[in-house]
Amino acid sequence: MRAQFDVMGGVGQEGMAGFERFVQSRSGTLLRTAYLLSGDRHLAEDLLQDTLAKVAQHWEAVEEEGNPEAYARTVLYHRAVDTWRMRLRRPRVVGEPALEPTDGADLSAESERRLLLQAALGRLTPKQRAVLVLRFYEDRTEAQAAAVLGCSVSTVKTTTRDALKRLRVTAPELVELTDRLVVT
Repeated sequence: MRAQFDVMGGVGQEGMAGFERFVQSRSGTLLRTAYLLSGDRHLAEDLLQDTLAKVAQHWEAVEEEGNPEAYARTVLYHRAVDTWRMRLRRPRVVGEPALEPTDGADLSAESERRLLLQAALGRLTPKQRAVLVLRFYEDRTEAQAAAVLGCSVSTVKTTTRDALKRLRVTAPELVELTDRLVVT
């Protein structure tokens, strides 16, 4: 277990124990958010691992500040944006198999809606996806989303409006869901 926390440098045993408790209690939630941001389980795991390594490096200050989850989420979103920027510089992989249910699978309405939403989110730009995840999955205000993404509130509003409009066009089967999301 000690080898996993080498990034923590001179942090004492008590600090390591606090970080381990944080990871055990919050990594599941952070992984779900990372998945929503990346759209891929493996990329989400990598994103979470990078985030936790960064949090571990600054653990004493983060813990002293009193809200390690807020710091971890900010790092998570910033790392996601960095990843998207790096991916834009690389050529796209062609011919990846689509995620489709196996033949004969009996999907409930909820499962089907989740699959539709996952595919629809994949058609959005990374920025649009991040704004929707922050606003509607994380249930953050426009100001909070703007602070996390490092942009203005009006940018969050415009991006939210454009993302919902794009969802209505590219995924008409989700219109009832997007119509419930009111943008001011």
